[in-house]
Amino acid sequence: VQLVESGGGLVQAGGSLRLSCAASGLTFSNKAMGWFRQAPGKEREFVATIDSRGARPLYVSSVKGGFSISRDNAKNTVYLQMNSLKPEDTAVYYCAAAVGRYYYQRAYEYEYWGQGTEVTVSS
Repeated sequence: VQLVESGGGLVQAGGSLRLSCAASGLTFSNKAMGWFRQAPGKEREFVATIDSRGARPLYVSSVKGGFSISRDNAKNTVYLQMNSLKPEDTAVYYCAAAVGRYYYQRAYEYEYWGQGTEVTVSS
């Protein structure tokens, strides 16, 4: 199984980025997918999740209204659109494939992880 994130980079506060995560080696359409992030010196935290059909997006409260998770099962890809970025959004962002079809918020509920893509938001 491989999960490969892309789309990270340096952006000014208020800007936007779109992260992508391409999956292979698993039945993508049977898996809920999620995004997590880890800021320097902090623990990894849940950001967003979406169920296997692309419904029921769920977000951590700090990104609601600014971030949007979506997926394309035909392309085995999950996305994270990030708008109105803030310096506190600076982190390494990881996508992950869950153990089942529904939405999950805890890291232990995800069995496969990507290597991460770095997002830096300057003030």
